[in-house]
Amino acid sequence: MTKEAAYFISDAHLGATAPDAEEREARLIDFLENITDKASHLFIMGDLFDFWIEYTHAIRPDYFYVLYELRRLKKKGVEIHYLAGNHDFALGAFLSEKLGVAVHPSGCLNVRLQGKTLFLSHGDGLMPSDRGYRVLKKILRNPLCQRIYKLLHPDWGIPLAEGFSRTSRDQINFRSRESERSAYRQVAENMLKAGSDIVVFGHTHYPEIRSWNGKIYCNTGDWIQHFTYAVLENGEIRLEKYGSDDPPFDVLPFPAY
Repeated sequence: MTKEAAYFISDAHLGATAPDAEEREARLIDFLENITDKASHLFIMGDLFDFWIEYTHAIRPDYFYVLYELRRLKKKGVEIHYLAGNHDFALGAFLSEKLGVAVHPSGCLNVRLQGKTLFLSHGDGLMPSDRGYRVLKKILRNPLCQRIYKLLHPDWGIPLAEGFSRTSRDQINFRSRESERSAYRQVAENMLKAGSDIVVFGHTHYPEIRSWNGKIYCNTGDWIQHFTYAVLENGEIRLEKYGSDDPPFDVLPFPAY
């Protein structure tokens, strides 16, 4: 079977304390198993994990099953790219050296695929109003700061990171407001005007797909509430909900600003 489809997922926030955490993980694993014979590429668009701290000799045990699935996909010939999000930015060598995943610490990637030019980004820090966050982002992602943090024993470092992650997740409803979604659309439209054929973001947790002059902006949504993903086949991208018989999301026009 020829594997020609590229898949895009984001914002599963695995490891976050929630009553349905095991069910959400099982659904994601089922998705990864289902795409094995179809996928040429898998792009993880950030925040697959609620946080990621890569100690030299410790990997969080409850990430094991999903990490195993990524390794299995890689061994089946799927090219996997991991774009750092605002929760899982502290990516070290484990994913690349042990699993064979291509890691993109900047959270952004330009790629040519199926005759299309794609700009991919988790989406954090892209808006003009994110100036303060971009300063904080540089501090948090500084290698020295990360080394200092990892001097904490995992029994201390992980619960502390959980607290930071909960604080960040409190902003999800804020990012899902129409005003915030509109700001992301404007950023995407500028990138489409600059030459990209397709722009894909995550981060907002709000799935949508929009068309501008025949070009496409897609937000992959999340695996907390929507269970949505994007798939690129024959140069055409669509947005779907996993485990649903509903048709793909309608492609809406960009609104007038």
